[in-house]
Amino acid sequence: MPAPLWEPSAARSGRSALAAFLAAHGFASYDEAWEWSTDPSTAGAFWADIASEAGVTWHAPPTAALEADPDHVTGARWFPGGLVNYAERALTPPAGDGSATAVIAVSQTRDGTELSWDGMRSLVARVRRGLVEAGVTRGDTVAGYLPNIPETLAAMLASASLGATWTCCAPEMGVQGVLDRLTQVAPVVLLAVDGYRYGTRTIDRQAEADEIRAGLPSLRAAVWLPYLGGAGSATPDGWQAWDELTAEEGPLEFEPVPFDHPLYVLYSSGTTGKPKAIVHGHGGILLEHAKALRLHFDLGPGERFFWFTTTGWMMWNFCVSGLVVGAAVVLFDGDPAWPDPERLWEVMAETGTTCAGVGAGYLVAGMKAGAVPGEHYDLGALVTLGATGSPLPAAAAAWVYEAVRSDLLLASFSGGTDVCTGFVGASPMHPVWPGEISCRCLGARVEVFDDAGRPVVDEEGELVITAPLPSMPVAFVGDPEGRRYRAAYFERFPGIWAHGDRATLTSRGTVVISGRSDGTLNRGGVRMGTAEFYAVTEAFDDVVDSLVVHVEDPDGGPGSLWLFVVAGDEAGPPDGPGSLEDRLRAALRHDLSPRHVPDRIVRVPSVPKTLSGKKLEVPVKRILAGVPAGQALTLASVADPDSLRPFVELAASDAAG
Repeated sequence: MPAPLWEPSAARSGRSALAAFLAAHGFASYDEAWEWSTDPSTAGAFWADIASEAGVTWHAPPTAALEADPDHVTGARWFPGGLVNYAERALTPPAGDGSATAVIAVSQTRDGTELSWDGMRSLVARVRRGLVEAGVTRGDTVAGYLPNIPETLAAMLASASLGATWTCCAPEMGVQGVLDRLTQVAPVVLLAVDGYRYGTRTIDRQAEADEIRAGLPSLRAAVWLPYLGGAGSATPDGWQAWDELTAEEGPLEFEPVPFDHPLYVLYSSGTTGKPKAIVHGHGGILLEHAKALRLHFDLGPGERFFWFTTTGWMMWNFCVSGLVVGAAVVLFDGDPAWPDPERLWEVMAETGTTCAGVGAGYLVAGMKAGAVPGEHYDLGALVTLGATGSPLPAAAAAWVYEAVRSDLLLASFSGGTDVCTGFVGASPMHPVWPGEISCRCLGARVEVFDDAGRPVVDEEGELVITAPLPSMPVAFVGDPEGRRYRAAYFERFPGIWAHGDRATLTSRGTVVISGRSDGTLNRGGVRMGTAEFYAVTEAFDDVVDSLVVHVEDPDGGPGSLWLFVVAGDEAGPPDGPGSLEDRLRAALRHDLSPRHVPDRIVRVPSVPKTLSGKKLEVPVKRILAGVPAGQALTLASVADPDSLRPFVELAASDAAG
């Protein structure tokens, strides 16, 4: 059993919202509360309590909290008959203090801004009136090609207030990637920026925005936000100026909608075809985010919440829900490594952030660079640090406690776009264990099944959810009978949500994520998770990044295990005694097993990743197996399409040889 990296003090645990919740319900332990919150016979009562504690306004009371088949996850109905609006709760200032800070925006494109709750409500009211003038009504879709700035948040909340559906693509995404997503939802209004700055680079987006507008025949209006050019810059033909849209403030009203009425549409990565357009509902998102942020991240009024994300990742939607629990949200737009690799720590210090979140890769990079942000910046306000996007290696978790702060809740958090949350995470009442996620979240009945569909403990298997969760998708766009939805999650184990992750549930209640199921390595009949490889390879100072795949032999042989590494400048030549390759083989043999030693180790300039930073293991595997890149994945979903070139050339070379 590993020693915990951190344990909450009695004072920290005792003053948490989670401790108060357990005490109010008479629970002696977290495990007892978790069982009550996830048992289908009592889960409705749990979520009704969450709604009450979150201050949800019901415009019509629900007839029940949950109507569900106890033997199936599918078909659950949450709070039938209840009418609610996400934006109404998100724009309610804590303690009625409209002068308190609600939004802090830090940007590399323009000066930073700060908005009070009253200021944010006024901006939303202006956008709302402009959308009404453009003919937007309940059931329409409003789309953004926008960065992480207050105007984007205002547009989302204004759309929600009308009962319209919001969707957004980050402006770093190319035209085809945007159209692959937005043509599915037929928006009636598009809001776009003229460009942005990313570190020292100036990126003009006028041509791309024009092309996107031309590719959306459903549009009634297109709104131009001069983010790069600034106020007073010209508005191109065919666009309405942002200042014109927001010229007058109308009434801030909230359309009462059913619990599962569409709030926004998020998109899967689209690495193997057109991205799935995933519809999330007002009530499910409101309750799930209120629960996760208040009880697991211990976030509340007077605190400041920052998560490094773009608008194209579900963590943006999660971050801005900090408003739901009364916290101020910190929005950052720019290069996280400019003017130096510690920029995000500087943002946390400058804004007095109390709860922050970054990708696990950012922490790994800091560890490798020998960064000591705790010495360089005043992070005294920071009490919780989230990490998501990929499994957090034990060494990087230990580095956080050495280089950032020794008294810090390091909250590894794992879930997905599909549920717009994490269902395994941390809490202010749980220790932090190296390489593990502290607990299964309240309300999320997470289990691990073996291949026969039996629950297992201390054994790797498939991560599943065996009871309904309110933030499960309302639907997929273009899937009226729900066939694609059921095929995506419920075919592996009928009636059970299979999330697509390999995981281990330990006897201590912690969870270890091994990697994606479709990227799982199968060598000689033994399954191996990719995360365990990366924990070894990326601990090397002279390895910047890595990717591992197993390519099957079409003739039935054992296939080949390939390890690709991005080597640092200090790595030295790739051959000879003591080479990086030899040291990697030795470490994998020693730390894992002889079975984990790759057949081939290849240096590449970069690792192909999705726009949200996930490694493209499965598409690379398909390319190496001879599938053309354009068929192996949708190129518009790749952050840097040029990163695929070495793999395509390698596949061609192998085929020729």
